Amino acid sequence: MTIPDIEDFEERAAIAEYDGGLSRSDAEDLAARAQGFAGADDYWEWLADYVVRRRLP
Repeated sequence: MTIPDIEDFEERAAIAEYDGGLSRSDAEDLAARAQGFAGADDYWEWLADYVVRRRLP
């Protein structure tokens, strides 16, 4: 897996929230799934692990 695109994640979540009427949580889940994650929790956990370890899992 490559490093997730944070900018794309934030943009997709914002569009889904404001234009799509989703809650922030649902919008982040949608954006995370678009990058191959099960949801936002998995996305943020992966990023946190990457930052701590400074290498791909």
